[in-house]
Amino acid sequence: MRHIKSAALTAAALLTLGGGAVFEAPAAHAAVPFPSIGWQQRNCDYDGNGFDDVLIGAPGAAISGVKGAGYISVQYSSANGLSTTKRTVLHQNSSGVPGGAEAGDGFGRATASGDLDNDGYDDVIVGVPGEDLGGLSDAGGATVFWGSPTGLHGADSTWLQDPDELRAGANFGRGIEAARYFAPDPADPNAHPRDSIAVLADDALLFFTAPPGATAQRLQVSDRSVRARDFAPLDTGFEFRNLSHGNYNEDSWADLAISGVTTGDQPGIGSVQVLHGAQDIADLGDGGTFGGGPAIVSGDWDGTGQDDLVIGDTGVGSPLGGGISVYLGRGDLSGLEPEEVQTWTQDSPGVPGVAEAGDQWGAELSAGDTDGDGLPDLAVGAPGEDIGTVADAGGVWVMRGAPFGLTDVGVKSFDQNLADIPGVAETSDRWGGQVRLIDADKDGLFGLLAAAPGENTNDGFVWVVPASSTGLVARGTWSYDGARLGAPAADAQFGAAIDE
Repeated sequence: MRHIKSAALTAAALLTLGGGAVFEAPAAHAAVPFPSIGWQQRNCDYDGNGFDDVLIGAPGAAISGVKGAGYISVQYSSANGLSTTKRTVLHQNSSGVPGGAEAGDGFGRATASGDLDNDGYDDVIVGVPGEDLGGLSDAGGATVFWGSPTGLHGADSTWLQDPDELRAGANFGRGIEAARYFAPDPADPNAHPRDSIAVLADDALLFFTAPPGATAQRLQVSDRSVRARDFAPLDTGFEFRNLSHGNYNEDSWADLAISGVTTGDQPGIGSVQVLHGAQDIADLGDGGTFGGGPAIVSGDWDGTGQDDLVIGDTGVGSPLGGGISVYLGRGDLSGLEPEEVQTWTQDSPGVPGVAEAGDQWGAELSAGDTDGDGLPDLAVGAPGEDIGTVADAGGVWVMRGAPFGLTDVGVKSFDQNLADIPGVAETSDRWGGQVRLIDADKDGLFGLLAAAPGENTNDGFVWVVPASSTGLVARGTWSYDGARLGAPAADAQFGAAIDE
């Protein structure tokens, strides 16, 4: 245990690096984009060159011999696509990063991106849910790395934690999402456009943003927080799990989907709550409660210009083997339809395979246009899928978008026993434990990143499956691990988090 900050924090405290110094951001040179509102506004260009970069967490990695300390890797993209040579590896022993590597910190267990200072360079927020603070085990925290013309560096990073109540086992930083949920100055909403951060602990959701007039890394916690008990669908406890943002109601603010599962006497039942963004954070609105989870992802599957929500249902009471549900936006300020328009399982027509207990089909989700038809497709991870007699080897399905949501035509599945996919299916690889669709070379086609955090007894690998005008194709797939990026590989769980 160690203390990152020596002074107690208040709700209005300035959260900065280590001893409290405020570091100014470098002068902006990149074009300034409008802050994130809908899912289609990708916010992962950390060096401002116009290409989406890739952020991967390896929370199990040993740093300087300390097991489970964790790291993140950032791979910078260009017209040539995703690079493994132009990259950055950061952890809590990196120069300037708050704190130090400790066993079980889990640095990189959760990740998110957004332009928090509106300088045109996207920034990174890294969850450290296992961080011990003030003698309290797993109180948790998060580190912000600021984008620049040369990408991410440790020297100007910023520490975040719950400023009101440090609690043992809170796991602050277990889920993170950044978007424009509200205005930093509600009286003048267009004066300081920037993304804000939503951070989950097990039982709380907190928002952080730079205050009005700030030009750099001056992040404050807002005076609005949400408690998990307020979302419990039953007379039981509730624990937060995941976040996704989109613009479900066609206003000027990002909306936030928050998933979790029940605890207590009836544990493991998934539920999702939507908060509608607003000019004033005090006015965040109720966008509805939806069954299922804990996986969630936003996208405009029906091409209306308003975002929709897909929920992966793998909790208690879910369909056999797991399933997904599609909720469409209504096309007005009321947000999402209260009832799903589609539900899918592996037993649905056109979906390869057979639903079996423990498949976890829908445990991971990602949206992107893999075939260039202008509609997002959906990648569905099933890390518990058995491949033949190989238990929990894992697989990934890709479903095509259609004007009514998703179609059963042209559904594809991938696993390590498929020709042209490197490697072989092995027990507990959990291939598809993380999935992300990304257009790294900006050609309009989204390829697939499929992670197997359990590969090689929890070392972890990531596979890159290319896209074509007919969708994803196995031929040309390649894979890499942390060692290829110059980072620790043993037991790293490389790919346990990939920023969506």
